[in-house]
Amino acid sequence: MRINKYLAESGICSRRAADKLVEEGAVKINGKIALPGAEADPDKDRVTVNGKIINPVNHYEYYIMNKPKGCVCTAKDDKGRKTVMDFLPQDCARVFPVGRLDYETEGLLIFTNDGELTYKLTHPKNEIPKTYVVKTEKPVSEKDLSALRSGIIIDGIKTKKCNVTLLKTYKTGSKLQITITEGRNRQIRKMIEATGNSVDFLKRIKVGDLTVSGLNRGEVRKLRPEEINYLLYL
Repeated sequence: MRINKYLAESGICSRRAADKLVEEGAVKINGKIALPGAEADPDKDRVTVNGKIINPVNHYEYYIMNKPKGCVCTAKDDKGRKTVMDFLPQDCARVFPVGRLDYETEGLLIFTNDGELTYKLTHPKNEIPKTYVVKTEKPVSEKDLSALRSGIIIDGIKTKKCNVTLLKTYKTGSKLQITITEGRNRQIRKMIEATGNSVDFLKRIKVGDLTVSGLNRGEVRKLRPEEINYLLYL
């Protein structure tokens, strides 16, 4: 199979991330640096990433977490901060977060060693909807709502159209529900900032129709079979 698929099915990363590892020269097949498009036989070839032997995963596991704020989506943090991995059960397989939520953002986070699903849920071309609840530091005007819905420039690129619902307006801010189909870095925060406002609270509540309902902050559980099937065929 192609080397990017081999690495994805090994659960270490998505195909896109695997392509980057190959481009960086971090991947070797039988001791030789793998070239883009190279193929590897799981039964015969020895594949390494940065010197570590990588074997395809025979059993996939899937978890969902209600991520609390105050932790990062990485295996280890060079600043010594708590990571999302600290909340996982000690007996779970070697799984990885699907996408990221920043340090101050909470809510739904999926973990798996299924590289194909990771690729599906994170690649922009698949336009998987992700829904957030946002509280802003200042009231949001109708003009700003229209701008957010139709697309707004962040990092020099216009965002895709998205669904924005005004849930409530306070004297000091607004509560919104926003559904996007992109996954750009800190996208919701940057969209709000582009209107001259800022985010006071941000939580992801849904990926597709999968919700974080029933989980307290910091809680983790295995996905149910019907939830796994839903994501696989989303």
